[in-house]
Amino acid sequence: MKFSVLISAFLFVTASAFAETQGTLVDKRDGKKYKTVKIGDQTWMAENLNYEVQDSYCYNDDESNCKKHGRLYSWKAALYACPVGWHLPGNIDFKTLYESAGGKQVAGKKLKNKEGWNNNGNGTDDFGFSALSAGAKDNNGSYYGDGNNASFWSSTEDDSCCAYNMYLSYNVDYAYLPNDSKGDGYSVRCVKD
Repeated sequence: MKFSVLISAFLFVTASAFAETQGTLVDKRDGKKYKTVKIGDQTWMAENLNYEVQDSYCYNDDESNCKKHGRLYSWKAALYACPVGWHLPGNIDFKTLYESAGGKQVAGKKLKNKEGWNNNGNGTDDFGFSALSAGAKDNNGSYYGDGNNASFWSSTEDDSCCAYNMYLSYNVDYAYLPNDSKGDGYSVRCVKD
């Protein structure tokens, strides 16, 4: 009897703690709802942004991909795409996220969604971040990487041609911060101010 009471109490506390870390963001600009999740001291969107602005795209120019994976944005478009009270994360925000997820060596695995990544490259989604393998658009207009990778723009600029992004891949557990052309189309995850 005591054991079952302890199990019930544990399940209640665990469920309550998890519920406190999740929420919902309603984008007042278009009424779309997004899941949010608190990881460490940060609150992140737990879905890719799907707010249409100039220089934002649906993968393969197919609207169903925007509904599934959110939009892909040029860096300039990404800088202004987040709703009021939220912002495009900088490299410091991503590094803080990595540390909260156990370090960059394992953050990719822990942040990736449990399904949808090619060649059994799914993640464990330990924190509810649910990173999708949404692919990207290069600055020449070609789409690539659906199922293989995800790139999320950082607000941190490298130089006049390039900016940083958080890169996740199906074949590694790492999370990277490479720099790429600002004309590329990548996903956006906003973080709360």
